[in-house]
Amino acid sequence: MAFKANRQLYSTFTQARRTSARGVTCDEEIRIVLIGKTGNGKSASGNTLLNRHVFLSVFSPGSVTTECEKVRGTVHGRRIAVIDTPGIFDTKYKEYEVVHKLKTCIAMSAPGPHVFLIVIKLERFTQEGQKSVELIQQVFGARAVDYALILFTYGDQLGNMTIESFTRQCPKLTSLIKKCNGQYHVFNNKDWSCSQVQQLLEKIERMVAYNGGSYYTNKMFQEAERAVQESMEKILQASAERKKQDEELLKAKLKGQELQIKLEELEDKYKMQAREKAEQKNKYIFPGLVLAAAEVGVTVGAGAGIACGPLGIGVGAVVGGIVGATIGLMAPAAVVAIRNHCVTQ
Repeated sequence: MAFKANRQLYSTFTQARRTSARGVTCDEEIRIVLIGKTGNGKSASGNTLLNRHVFLSVFSPGSVTTECEKVRGTVHGRRIAVIDTPGIFDTKYKEYEVVHKLKTCIAMSAPGPHVFLIVIKLERFTQEGQKSVELIQQVFGARAVDYALILFTYGDQLGNMTIESFTRQCPKLTSLIKKCNGQYHVFNNKDWSCSQVQQLLEKIERMVAYNGGSYYTNKMFQEAERAVQESMEKILQASAERKKQDEELLKAKLKGQELQIKLEELEDKYKMQAREKAEQKNKYIFPGLVLAAAEVGVTVGAGAGIACGPLGIGVGAVVGGIVGATIGLMAPAAVVAIRNHCVTQ
């Protein structure tokens, strides 16, 4: 193997697999977050992963995906959820837009992703690609890189060349792979055969097992998950009467085991629909007045990121918001002071 880290990862597979039995199970959904620059093939890779066209993917100079999207599916017997992110490297987005997109991504992947797929087009390794690992660490925490895997797209352009031979020609690309512990994969998005997806899922499972058999999480994802659960509970309460009517209809038509199966399916359906709605609208994404104290952290974090432009401000605001949510509740007057300062300047 070209990279020592890959050999180490593969050699520990048997031992780590035992660990995964206590973490990732066959019934657990694998959450996959796609990150990368516009035009690198994030949406196309999501379609390849799910084996169907669900994300809009067209040849375009600008970002086609403008909002975070999440699609679930079953691939090779494994339940997966693919979260496609907008091109947050794009300079066209305002600061508040970056904050909203990052928060939505976090809420959709809560309580935490199993893998961050850094999508890079083989022929266009740019400065933004080099900084992708740093971006993940800034937004999601230092340890998030242990859950990162580089996905090279447009693999058909390699021809007879191996990916190892290709990356050896670019020291910066080799360095990026090492930062991700030697974890990478190649996609040919024109090839819809099952093998390349199955191989990627196997690599993800090995990586998760190596990391202790569970997903990546931190205070941000836990905060988002609490907000999603709270919103989900309210949605379920609001739909309780309609659900009861559906149950009565089933009871009038079915009996015994068949009835029990259908009731369980109905329960799962309502929970899934509530979860999907809650991921789109919750207090984490839309704090409102209830969580206004968190704005202290948002303002402080955003100020710290001004030097980095819209993306830096967005990252600072998201990360700073978590701190604000913790300490801001103790000083509501500070919120008013900051608001007044913003108004009078």
